[in-house]
Amino acid sequence: MNSLEIKLNHPDDGANLFGAQEKHLKYLEEAIGVTIHFRSEVVQVVSESDEKNELTRLVLQALLVLVGRGQTVNTPDVVTALTMARNGEINKFIALYEEEITKDSNGKPIRVKTLGQKIYVEDILHHDITFGIGPAGTGKTYLAVVLATTALRRGQVKRIIVTRPAVEAGENLGFLPGDLQEKVDPYLRPIYDALYNVLGKVTVERMLERGTIEIAPLAYMRGRTLDDAFVILDEAQNTTTMQMKMFLTRLGFNSKMVINGDISQIDLPRHAKSGLIDAKDKLAKIKQVAFVYFSAKDVVRHPVVAEIIRAYETDDQEQVQTRRDANE
Repeated sequence: MNSLEIKLNHPDDGANLFGAQEKHLKYLEEAIGVTIHFRSEVVQVVSESDEKNELTRLVLQALLVLVGRGQTVNTPDVVTALTMARNGEINKFIALYEEEITKDSNGKPIRVKTLGQKIYVEDILHHDITFGIGPAGTGKTYLAVVLATTALRRGQVKRIIVTRPAVEAGENLGFLPGDLQEKVDPYLRPIYDALYNVLGKVTVERMLERGTIEIAPLAYMRGRTLDDAFVILDEAQNTTTMQMKMFLTRLGFNSKMVINGDISQIDLPRHAKSGLIDAKDKLAKIKQVAFVYFSAKDVVRHPVVAEIIRAYETDDQEQVQTRRDANE
């Protein structure tokens, strides 16, 4: 067995580093395959290989920089540090914490969690239209809402408009009670949750009443020109090519559009081409249109979500290869 020691600057640093009931310590032990002993100002890492010990050291030292700055280390921080260390990007970890986007309704700083998110935020700030394409859990919708509310607070836009196509994932809207708006609202719940987190429920409800925030099905966008607005299209993989064209041509002066989707979860009929895929193919060369591609390494939910995504991606690739072999 091989071991290494890491010295802390203060005995209390360990409590912040490893979290309540040492949950971060337990996560790293299981995720990397090491044993971590923590006593007073010394952390000892033990495993059967120097590579695992070195990986653990890189993660802990990166997190200790946050501790030294007086920041509380949370589980997503540990997951991000480990992911970046495995990808050889740990030297860029601290840069993610250099700047906060804004604060949530409880005063907690909101920052990007991955390099993919950092690129996504920068592209939204510097482009009129930004496409975020990638799996669930990568923060596409949440960060778009955060940037929209930030622009609204700063007076850069006068309203926020959030929309999505009314396409069900194997369910039928007709079986739900109420009018179309009431039928679609449950499908827009992630948008409401993000808005509540950033602005607070009372503020959001007041802005909805005034029309400062509008949340509506994509069909409601037809025939409109959206000036002075931050417009978000979610679940864009379920738009048809004509719906996507209709939406993109709503862009008005002093407005931004963010279009998010996961092309691995298309719920359209098989004969229909996704508007998101069509836009990706047709608009790639337009200067003021940016495309940001997320992967499993950008997932900031529970660590097992990234593993699930990788498993499905591997299975999809194997099925594609099987079909190719059968056609040859």
